[in-house]
Amino acid sequence: MGTATAPATSSELRLGTPIKTLKAINTKRAAAFDRLDIHTVSDLIRHLPARYEQLSSESAIDDLPMDAVGCTRGMIVATRVVPRRGRSGKSRFEATVEDHSTRLTVVWFNQIYLQAKIHPGMTIRLQGKVTIYRSKPRIINPQWERLDDPDHTPARSARIRPVYSTTEDLPSYVIEQLVRDVFTQVVDQLTDPLPAEFVRANAMVPLADAFRMAHQPDDLQETQTARRRLAYNELLLLQLGIVLRRHHNQTALVAPALHWSSAIDKHIRDRFPFDLTKAQAGVIREITDDLQRDQPMNRLLQGDVGAGKTVVALYALLLATANRKQGALMAPTELLAEQHFLSISSMLAGSNVRIALLSAGQFSAASRQRTMLLKKIQQGKYDIIIGTQALLADAVKFHNLAVVVIDEQHRFGVLQRAALRTAVSSTTTNNTADENTPDQGESATAPEDHRQPSPHCLVMTATPIPRTLSLTVFGDLDVSTIQGLPPGRTPITTRVVDQNKAHEVYQLLAKKVAKGDQAYVVVPAIDAPDSHDQNARQADANQLKSVRAHAQLLVQKYLQHLPRRAVAAVHGRLKRRTREAIMDRFRSGEIRVLVATTVIEVGVDVPNATLMVVEHAERFGLAQLHQLRGRIGRGAHGRRSLCVFIAEPTTDDAAQRLDAIAATTDGFKIAEHDLAIRGIGEFFGTRQHGAPPLRVANIPEDMKLLQLARRDAQALVESDPTLTQESHRRLRQVLLQQYGDTLGLVDVG
Repeated sequence: MGTATAPATSSELRLGTPIKTLKAINTKRAAAFDRLDIHTVSDLIRHLPARYEQLSSESAIDDLPMDAVGCTRGMIVATRVVPRRGRSGKSRFEATVEDHSTRLTVVWFNQIYLQAKIHPGMTIRLQGKVTIYRSKPRIINPQWERLDDPDHTPARSARIRPVYSTTEDLPSYVIEQLVRDVFTQVVDQLTDPLPAEFVRANAMVPLADAFRMAHQPDDLQETQTARRRLAYNELLLLQLGIVLRRHHNQTALVAPALHWSSAIDKHIRDRFPFDLTKAQAGVIREITDDLQRDQPMNRLLQGDVGAGKTVVALYALLLATANRKQGALMAPTELLAEQHFLSISSMLAGSNVRIALLSAGQFSAASRQRTMLLKKIQQGKYDIIIGTQALLADAVKFHNLAVVVIDEQHRFGVLQRAALRTAVSSTTTNNTADENTPDQGESATAPEDHRQPSPHCLVMTATPIPRTLSLTVFGDLDVSTIQGLPPGRTPITTRVVDQNKAHEVYQLLAKKVAKGDQAYVVVPAIDAPDSHDQNARQADANQLKSVRAHAQLLVQKYLQHLPRRAVAAVHGRLKRRTREAIMDRFRSGEIRVLVATTVIEVGVDVPNATLMVVEHAERFGLAQLHQLRGRIGRGAHGRRSLCVFIAEPTTDDAAQRLDAIAATTDGFKIAEHDLAIRGIGEFFGTRQHGAPPLRVANIPEDMKLLQLARRDAQALVESDPTLTQESHRRLRQVLLQQYGDTLGLVDVG
């Protein structure tokens, strides 16, 4: 049983002191801080204000300036709630405030919850724009703070007030006051990890000063000075991690140098059922240049949906096979892995290339089939292994893996890349060269190579990386881009409509299907809400459409003329064999309409599919909508394709996404729109995919600061590749503590 921790006193307060041990923190507030991920005094200091408010000096209500921002205090003498009138009306909470001079009406629109927080008898301070309404002063939606709260000591003069991100049980002023209480006690412990010359050269303030200016600014200029320094710190650490990662890959790892010749090139191209485009051929040259060196390739292949990336990746895998090595392709979903397996098997039909499929749902973990498959992979009896993250399992051992292709890079990230490299290194130690590899020199006279074996790595994405992000999370990768689409691809027309148009959309679908076309209908849910769950059904007036129910609706209302087996549903919960059978029937044309979840977002290629309908499109991300749209327009038949997004956006972000998807089919422009709407953190799908969180810096707004940080990071690593010099040790320690996991730096020197 643990012992109770005594409350921390000022004399023993440290940056690592738990918040819950501070005298001012009770159990309820400790839990609230915990929800904000604030556990220690250090976490509290790093919880920076979300914004600032310019407080005016107080005046009596009767002396407030009209049509200008004013600040006053008074007692609440009455409150009331006025409900919304009509569909477009707003509900409001009103309060009457009185001081020695007169009374003031205060109105908060759509904030009825304030009736539980503001009540008669309470003294409050208000700040907002003052207007005259019916001959009386009024303030609408003011900032306010309670003055008779024993835990709150408000400021009484003009100042800059920090406003913090909070929870319902933890007002901003509580955080502000706690920061004031602890900051002076720990400020001397805020050791600056940057060498003093870096701080001076970049005209920045010391770290402790930056935190003081952020939490207790004397003016707005100080908030900008603090932000510049703290944003630079974040970006420098990010760039240091990337530059260190790149340096490590270039100097500490060794990959098989693959032999390439015009004869091998012709042999590989002859396997493809079409000629490569100029863009594809150019990218292949970049990749083959990498593969011929013993320095591991670490390259990102990006191109729009349908640009022909898979053929380029297959070329790299076949070059490994031509050198009697293995290649592996890892996809984010079983459906995409199965699609790759089928399409690659088709292109290589009749060849001697041996291909295997490995996924978690393929066999049970202890089955004889899985054991035999893993044994054959380890013995080198398969040349190309296609799979999901099952390829990262400890039980998977390769014989002589030379090339790894990771599809849909944004679904994985640096951690998975590092994991796959680590997983194969032990099995390639004695196989960096064999009797079938071109002579690299006499091993007896060659110096001993202490570099760790690693395969070449090619990562692909159909979600183009905005130029402004190429220096961030993907800064350790060389980038190849396939511009344009293969010949024969038809343009896609995009429409965004509301639910009132759904009937017309499905009438059009029925007509196109009757003429021989095929269609996708995408819905967000697999099952309808439990009919017994009244709350679930009432939570959303526009109930989410589900795969099974919507497929049945289409059959009964719009597609009666089709055989029943011509409409099918597919989703991620289906067994692999069932899902494969459905997709085979859709490819063959037996299934005319496929109702699906986003399981078909990537990798599904059915040239005859010319129509896609996406229900509840406002609930999907912009990149996801673009990926879904890319499932059509893939045929060379000349028929135009149509994508219809049925949506009822209720937020500005959702409306912006739909405007952007309707405006362009260019994936690179879509990516820039997506970044502008969501920001860097959400763009990469949260932390688990290797995108470090940025608390202060904003990309692309801080692009110049990012470039400065990159230049400084490169200079640091050039002078001290492992950051072990005395002046850099603190910086290295902070880097590993904050970004070691997300940037995959655990194995970096």
